Amino acid sequence: MNSTENPTTPNVFIIAGEASGDALGANLMKALIKKTGGKINFHGVLGEKMLKAGAKAGVTSIFPMSDLSVMGLTEVLPKLPTIMGRIKQTVQEIVQTKPDVIVTIDAPDFSFRVAKKIKKLNPNIPIVHYVAPSVWAWRPGRAKKISRFIDHLLCLLPFEPKYFTDVGLDATFVGHPVIESKIGGGDGEDFRKRHSISEFAPLLMVLPGSRAGEISRLLPVFSETLAKLKNSYPQIEAAVVTLSTTHEKVSRAAKDWPVKTIVVGEREKADAFAASDVALAASGTVALELAMAELPSVIAYKMAPLTAFFAKRLIKARFANIVNLVLDRPAVPELLLENCNSDMLATEISKLFDSQNARTSQRKAYSDAMVMLGSGIISPGNRSADVVLDIIEKNKHRI
Repeated sequence: MNSTENPTTPNVFIIAGEASGDALGANLMKALIKKTGGKINFHGVLGEKMLKAGAKAGVTSIFPMSDLSVMGLTEVLPKLPTIMGRIKQTVQEIVQTKPDVIVTIDAPDFSFRVAKKIKKLNPNIPIVHYVAPSVWAWRPGRAKKISRFIDHLLCLLPFEPKYFTDVGLDATFVGHPVIESKIGGGDGEDFRKRHSISEFAPLLMVLPGSRAGEISRLLPVFSETLAKLKNSYPQIEAAVVTLSTTHEKVSRAAKDWPVKTIVVGEREKADAFAASDVALAASGTVALELAMAELPSVIAYKMAPLTAFFAKRLIKARFANIVNLVLDRPAVPELLLENCNSDMLATEISKLFDSQNARTSQRKAYSDAMVMLGSGIISPGNRSADVVLDIIEKNKHRI
């Protein structure tokens, strides 16, 4: 804790482990700051957006969030010593600072290990976890297990709380953060002018993911897909939006792509979405951003072979895309694992380029899913902040 902090203000220890968690954490921090009139302190493992959200309060991260941004067995194992060291460091920081609440955001492999240790060392500190584990997809027994060291769960999907309240863990549906993004308000015409893209050129938005491993596996497939699409659409161009951490890697790869490709940062994301006709995206949160932007898309994903071997045997969910999960039907094409190949991707993308009915059908599905995810109600950041502040207040009276 900073020596200048006011001991009467709430102290929140917050942990994020990847880009999507960073965005969730930033919105939560902004809401907490507003609701407390700025009388709140933050400490923990924070990403760029969270650091920016708390900049006026002088927040710092105890180590770079990027140390935790890994996924899959083959990616985690080489970094395991570093991750174990960061767990120990985080636990020590929490024990020393004694926060009023701990908020862990996604990254369960890291977050839950920290939570278990803290519950043994200081069970009086309430622990809130943001983003429910997908127990509806695989390992349903996890719901009961995490109820032993998590005090409250903030859920993004409307059907999730019941899986946890049934085993005695308080859970609240707060809505999906994509509904408070401004991704749907871009200027597509200006984007095309800035980057010298003809108004008549078919433009494919390409979103290869945020993790180094998934990007490495998807970029070659996406390049092959573009080569096949060029045969049918000679004027086709591509626009790629990257994070600052992946921009250089993606830019190097895109130089060899068979079509003219524009690589831009997140600042131009909304404009790029508005300018594009169809999207090819890695499975993940970005699929919901595409829904908000009403951009017809095809979802793709490949895993490292060993990770894929276990995933196929353990995952029980019918779909990977949240839009499809919420609607419980295949509204958006998903090409995963062995189906993630250039022939199948090019075929599905062509259907969207060629058919107005296909594009309209997908946009209608997007609209239905957004309503189910909380669009039109109080923002997820504000709902989450209300839960956190209520837990802090109740805990003060309990101790």
